Amino acid sequence: MPGLLRGMARTAVVAGTATAVSNRVSRRQGNRWAQQEEQQSAQPQYEQTTPPAPAAAPDTVSQLKGLADLKAQGVLTEAEFEAQKAKILAS
Repeated sequence: MPGLLRGMARTAVVAGTATAVSNRVSRRQGNRWAQQEEQQSAQPQYEQTTPPAPAAAPDTVSQLKGLADLKAQGVLTEAEFEAQKAKILAS
């Protein structure tokens, strides 16, 4: 019977120690995560203030298509078309 009690006591000590270590690890990990969140929220967030460049491309394309239509209708001459096209592409 003394061997049985000794075995049960040893098991209780091991289980208690394991629980204490597990709780300590959990607390440390929680504190680390909280510190990381504080550091991330303290860093300034930069916003993009310039509009994206691809937005201008469809406008240029639509202008060139409009010029081509005017040329096809005979409203613009070849020289006028080339001059306007160069002006649009330069901007």
